[in-house]
Parts: sequence; structure tokens; C-alpha cells
Amino acid sequence: MSNPAASHRRPDAKGAGAQVKRRARRANREVREAAANPWLERLGRLGYVVRGVLYGVMGILALRLALGEPTRTADQRGTLYLLSGSPVATVLMVVVIVCLAAYSLWGFIRAAYDPLGRGEDAVGIVARLGFAWSGLNYAALTVFALTFLVGATRGDGSDTLQKTVGAGLSAPAGGAIIIIAGIIGIATGLGQFVDMYKAGFEKDLKRNQMSRVERVVVDSLGRFGMFSRGVIFTMLGFFILLAGLHHDASRAQGIGEAFQVIARQPLGHLSLAVVGTGLVALGLHSFANARWVRMLQKR
Repeated sequence: MSNPAASHRRPDAKGAGAQVKRRARRANREVREAAANPWLERLGRLGYVVRGVLYGVMGILALRLALGEPTRTADQRGTLYLLSGSPVATVLMVVVIVCLAAYSLWGFIRAAYDPLGRGEDAVGIVARLGFAWSGLNYAALTVFALTFLVGATRGDGSDTLQKTVGAGLSAPAGGAIIIIAGIIGIATGLGQFVDMYKAGFEKDLKRNQMSRVERVVVDSLGRFGMFSRGVIFTMLGFFILLAGLHHDASRAQGIGEAFQVIARQPLGHLSLAVVGTGLVALGLHSFANARWVRMLQKR
């Protein structure tokens, strides 16, 4: 005989599942509508401009290092530190903070709700992990810029990564957490090479508004930039993985140290010049994104 209680539970379970799906679809729709807000879109596009400046300055610093010129710092926090020397530093930093926060939010939206349609296959998941990584990175950068603005942070922030990893290692199961973070970082870096090969970023642009020459130039800048970012992200992920494996935060090296490692290899200065030029290309590609990126894909 059938169990009446079970027969009642099954429809309830199906109903609950359908309700969860409806809520997820509604949440997705609401987030997409919020992301389509004109002001958020403008801030997101300004975020691409700020990202372009950060990568461009990083690339220039890498090129200077490749030419044998010493640089104090070469990562994004160091770039903000350099920008703070502007006569209009306070106003500039406020604008940068707002734009970084908007771009960080855009990273989380891309990762969680997939408005750009990356999908749920292996390549799509890696791409969305990259968006999440970007969101976390720019959220941390926003906090750094904010604390720097109010005077709570001194110096160029070059040791921030080691402090963060050290705090993670001191937490329960901290070693495992840092190891996972390193693996995600490596996967994100390798995903950049996949994106470089497949040029998945092409469909994110309003290509119908671009001339043929603009499409070729922007695609070339994107591929070159993805290559350099793939090199750097993979190295950073590997450094974080080593820190987790050895339970030693000092092994978590930043972008400036990654540049130094590249420079010490055979033909290292030439290799670093290539990576630095690619970062400049990525900065220019970010400017192109500010102009032509689709903030949401039509479904």
C-alpha cells in the first residue's frame, strides 16, 4: 500500500522546489533590472576607465623595471598611491573609490547571475570564477583606497596581500582556505589564456557600433592583455598556493614581486617588457570597454 503521508510530501517537495526556482528567477530579474539602471551603468563604465588607468600605469612601471629603472611599487595599490600625489588628490580618490566600488559590484553580478551569458560549462564556470576574483580584488582595492583617503592606511600597501594571507592562515582551517584560494587564482589565470584564445570578450562589445579597424584593434589589445594578465594571475595564484602549503604568509608575493621573478629568468627583461606592454594593452582595452561594452546581454 502507498503511504498517504509520503504522497502528500511529494507534491509539497515539488511545490517547494518550484517556489525556490521562481524566487531565483525573480532575484535574477531584479538584479538584471538593477544592473540596467542608467546611473549604475555609467559608474560601471567609469570603473572600466579606472581599471584601464591602473593597468596602464602597472604596465608602464613593468616596462621601466624591464629597462633597469628601479620602481618602488608596481601593483594596483601602489598605482593608487602614486595617483594620490595629484594636486586634486582628494577629489580624484573619491571618484576612484566610487568607480571601483561599482566595478567590484559588477564583478559579483557577472559571477553570480551571469548577465553576459558565459554559461555553466567548465569554461563558463572558470570565466565566472574570474569575475568573482575580480569583484573581490576591486572590493579590497576600494577598501584600501577608502582607508588611504581617511588616513587609516600609510605607505603604498605593498604588503597588503601578505597581511591578508596571514590573517587567513590564522583562522580555523586557514591553510586549506588559502590553498583553495591559490587554486582558484591559478584557475583564473589559466582561464585568461582560454579567453585570449577564444576571445570570448568579443561578444561583450557592441560590435555593430564599431568600424572594422576598431574591432581588429580592440580584439588585438584584448588578446594581448589577457595573455599578460594570465601570466600575472597564474603567478599570484601559485604564490598564494605556496603560502597555504607551507603555512607561510611571506610566500604570498604581489605583482611587483612577480615582475621581479620574471626579470630574473633567462631573457627576463625582454619577457617582462612583453608582459608590461600587454598590461598597457589591457588598459587600452579597458578604455574601449568603457565605450562599447554591453552591461547586459540580451536573452
